[in-house]
Amino acid sequence: MAYYTKVLQPDETVKYVGKLHWTIYRNAILFGIVLVGSAAVCLVQPDNRRPLWLVVVAVLLLMTVIAFVGAWFVRWGTEIVVTDKRIIHKTGWIARRTQEIGLSKVETVDVAQGIIGRILGFGTVIIRGTGGSWEPLFRVASPLRLRNAIIVD
Repeated sequence: MAYYTKVLQPDETVKYVGKLHWTIYRNAILFGIVLVGSAAVCLVQPDNRRPLWLVVVAVLLLMTVIAFVGAWFVRWGTEIVVTDKRIIHKTGWIARRTQEIGLSKVETVDVAQGIIGRILGFGTVIIRGTGGSWEPLFRVASPLRLRNAIIVD
């Protein structure tokens, strides 16, 4: 059960549920590409050099799995929810960290997207409220949709 479903008030409705973009898996993808290349090199090595390459492939496989599982937990444990009354941002799975701000307290919502972010559809969202601002929300999928859900009534 999602965190936000536990903290919704009886008269509160969800307008938008955001998530992190798939590019959070970038390290796992890069390790996987290097792993495939190393496995191909291992297959063409003479028998006396193959054990060394098998160790390299095993280490790369371990690094790929660790990077993938770590990114999956971060993506799975992050919730970005806009309701008709507030914005909820939760990170973490065992150790949880939450931020909430009432929509009436939001002054501006800034979206930063580089060229790759524009092409792939991710960006950084910065929510500024009266009295301070949140930490930036990095690698948010569809940041303009999140911004519109916050700003547009």
